[in-house]
Amino acid sequence: MALKTIQSPIPGTFYRAANPGDPPFKAENDPVAVGDTVGLIEVMKTFTPVLAEEAGTLKGFHVENEDAIMAGQPLYDLEA
Repeated sequence: MALKTIQSPIPGTFYRAANPGDPPFKAENDPVAVGDTVGLIEVMKTFTPVLAEEAGTLKGFHVENEDAIMAGQPLYDLEA
């Protein structure tokens, strides 16, 4: 199994759930399928989903909920 670090495609604020109080889209050790939403990035009130481009197991996040992030910053590790 190979571990791959997934990076942010755009800068903004990272959210692990759709709304405060909602469960996160994905948690550590959750299975991930192609097209699954892993988080959201908000830029000026526009929310862009972070979609999985490959299947595997989410091994851990590099950022916390509501962290400000930059394009290219590591978001999470995926074991494929």
